[in-house]
Amino acid sequence: MKYLPLIAAVALTTSCAGNANKSAAPVEESPTPAETLIVRLQNAVDSGRFYFGHHDDTAYGHTWRYEDGASDVKAVTGEYPGLMSWDLGMIELDSAKNLDGVPFEFIAAEIAKQDARGGINAISWHPRNPVSGGDSWDVSTSPLQMMATDSTLTATMTAWIDRAAAFISSLKDSEGNPIPVIFRPWHENSGSWFWWGANNSTPEQYINLWHLTRERFDSAGIDNVVWAYSPDKDLTPEQYFSTYPGDKYVDILGTDIYHFGGEQGIEEYTARIKAQLPYVVDEARKRGKIAAFTETGLEGLEVADWYTRVLQPSIEGLPIAYVCVWRNAIESEKPNHFYVPYPGHPGEGDFKKFHDTSRAIFVK
Repeated sequence: MKYLPLIAAVALTTSCAGNANKSAAPVEESPTPAETLIVRLQNAVDSGRFYFGHHDDTAYGHTWRYEDGASDVKAVTGEYPGLMSWDLGMIELDSAKNLDGVPFEFIAAEIAKQDARGGINAISWHPRNPVSGGDSWDVSTSPLQMMATDSTLTATMTAWIDRAAAFISSLKDSEGNPIPVIFRPWHENSGSWFWWGANNSTPEQYINLWHLTRERFDSAGIDNVVWAYSPDKDLTPEQYFSTYPGDKYVDILGTDIYHFGGEQGIEEYTARIKAQLPYVVDEARKRGKIAAFTETGLEGLEVADWYTRVLQPSIEGLPIAYVCVWRNAIESEKPNHFYVPYPGHPGEGDFKKFHDTSRAIFVK
């Protein structure tokens, strides 16, 4: 949908119908949680700022797990990321923990804490392959190609979507109010590493999956979701929009572009951003949507000044609502799999400089 002018205090009004009520005062309708979050995101864009995001920020870090108040971002900068990202993988199987072993009860509690401190939450979803039983990266079977003729598979996917919807609708603050979140399902579909990806479905099949997802949420009356569409890199505008679910179904136009190859890969990474993110921003503006850099980062941060020398110049001047990097895995379990510096890392000073001098939003 097209958004009304976005101001700090939103009041959507409707006039009373009927001649007898012409003199009655307009009835004010409170904005939905999703509309409130859209306003916050747009206000950041309008002010020339953006939320900085980090995945699983308070669940674990380079040397710790489930320590109350801990965060590698906070340990270096003194503040939490303005946006925290979480994943629902395994919610479809009614598991107590997600694909990285994080309890859903913990995720819900941390989402509430992030909301209370004035931050924003985003949610992705890496569901299992409903045909093979493998993970999201199992492309041995192509479920979307089978759903059109397999009613049992369609029923399974519908039940999985309903479980994701039930979790998101259960997110409440301390006063019992729904917490608004960004939901980014079926991401990086332009690649073929996920079972819903390009070589494993037609554009129509992918769009049908998006529509089914949105329709299940809407039919449940869920109004705390801001919907993000985020294909991967190296796409022309035509390719980007070939699987676009439609303006009716999407609130945020995003893109995922990672940096590979360390120092030698800087030029390619920045070129990819400049080739894709500006037209995503432009299309978002034309459609009354919000633009975001939905996933990025350099694994292991071998370029110590990556944040100020590579990322910051690459997005300078682009009106995006947020940029989100991936997680800091525990070193003993997955060495070199981290995307923000931790205390003692060579990039610690540069990340603190990024925090202090960029327009990125962090929270106390």
